[in-house]
Amino acid sequence: MPNQDESFGCPVEVGLQMISGKWKPKIMYELLQQTRRFGELLRLIPGVSRHVMTIQLRLLEEDGIVKRTAYLTIPPKVEYELTEFGRSLEPILIQLVKVGEHSISLRKNERNES
Repeated sequence: MPNQDESFGCPVEVGLQMISGKWKPKIMYELLQQTRRFGELLRLIPGVSRHVMTIQLRLLEEDGIVKRTAYLTIPPKVEYELTEFGRSLEPILIQLVKVGEHSISLRKNERNES
């Protein structure tokens, strides 16, 4: 088990907090594909409100996972992309996809056997 630093907590817990939740993994997965604008992310991730998307992107930015670039154009243009650190999390996201696909497959098989 990794060492626990009392001032920061358990590294596993800290790592999970950085990427967990309903929206963060979905946002990160979309940004793995390419740089996206805010509106694109809203369209690609149904069900998330503008407010929640803004908060989640800010949290990902604070954790060094996402980079926000604002262009001084009219109308304003803002793009989001994964940082180098964010890209280093790709194997974790890909593994989450595989776990999810496996679980879906098991459920479908159980349903078909019933």
